[in-house]
Amino acid sequence: MKVIKYPQKSEWSKILARPAFDTSSLNATVSSILAEIKSGGDKAVISYEEKFDKVQLSSLSVSEKEIEDSDKLLSEELKSAIRTAKDNIEKFHTAQKFEPKKIETTAGVVCWQKAVGIEKVGLYVPGGTAPLFSTVLMLAVPAKIAGCREIVLCTPPDKDGNVNPAILYAAKVAGVNKIFKIGGVQAIGAMAYGTESVPKVYKIFGPGNQYVVAAKQLVSLKEVAIDMPAGPSEVQVIADETANPAFIASDLLSQAEHGVDSQVILTTTNENIIQSVVTEIEKQLAELPRKEIAEKALQHSIAILLDNEEELIELTNEYAPEHLIIETKNYIDFVDKIINAGSVFLGHYTPESAGDYASGTNHTLPTNGHAKAYSGVNLDSFVKKITFQEISKEGIKNLGSTIEIMAENELLFAHKNAVTLRLK
Repeated sequence: MKVIKYPQKSEWSKILARPAFDTSSLNATVSSILAEIKSGGDKAVISYEEKFDKVQLSSLSVSEKEIEDSDKLLSEELKSAIRTAKDNIEKFHTAQKFEPKKIETTAGVVCWQKAVGIEKVGLYVPGGTAPLFSTVLMLAVPAKIAGCREIVLCTPPDKDGNVNPAILYAAKVAGVNKIFKIGGVQAIGAMAYGTESVPKVYKIFGPGNQYVVAAKQLVSLKEVAIDMPAGPSEVQVIADETANPAFIASDLLSQAEHGVDSQVILTTTNENIIQSVVTEIEKQLAELPRKEIAEKALQHSIAILLDNEEELIELTNEYAPEHLIIETKNYIDFVDKIINAGSVFLGHYTPESAGDYASGTNHTLPTNGHAKAYSGVNLDSFVKKITFQEISKEGIKNLGSTIEIMAENELLFAHKNAVTLRLK
């Protein structure tokens, strides 16, 4: 971990730059695969599954028997944990339900909104170096609450053609309608265009590698909506002298083990805490099964020593981290000052892992600075709002002349006439 002391504000943007990788040939490759999926359907998907996931499939669908058998392949302990997480996620997202109100804007003119679940949604769940069954819950649970009629899930199978049983069990618990053994770009293409087996959906959700991210962005230009722009995972920790270095190190490492392109940042006004955390990182890193991945992520991660709390807040809002952990004695004072972050974890006993799994908040969050303009996935992500208006005879008399004047001055006389005829 690189240590930077008291950087000038003019240097911040350079210091906070995310890891950059050469993606010059990526879009061309992804576009080519998507074109083949669009024209070739199931046959093209099966061919790419053999090429990329090294598996020969006769069917892309996960059978009912496979879903039911997942129950027997998991420990009661894990199944109980999945159900607890599902319940908490459900409670938090149910509380986000939209309450419609009818508003009389002018006497006789009534307007209101109705929230409607997006009919068909597609969920992508990575299953490569880590089978993210928690992502199933984060996406399927709010989709179900929102009233989405068809919830389609794609996830890569192993070389024997099996989907991780924890992913299947989480999907069953959360109410997913259809599950397919498809990974990577071909999964995004299948859900965007539809194939003989996979229904075309209206919006695609879920994380993935650079190829998956590129595929989502490309299909969003014409075919479907997507949840948000996404990139490698990241965390920033704000710490003071009251923070536990072991806690901080574990928080940084929990993000670093996601992937070699993850970024972790420690920010503080206390120089002593930096060295203590670096020592703890070395100690904990040695014990991690995913040590090599975390080590590579740490190569482009930094600890930044700043002058005061105001700089801490300003730098944080400039960085706009996906995850922000505040381990200080006055952490609650930061709440109103943080305006750019995906999800915030307050105090010494709130690890980022809690949000990843079971506290109830969603872990599908904006990365790469997109927290300046995007929210993480929430119930609203799965709904669309339709506006209604009802105007009475009295209402058109009260508002009519205003509409006529505006329409005439925009030179849209048919618009004016639609009101004038009613007034007469």
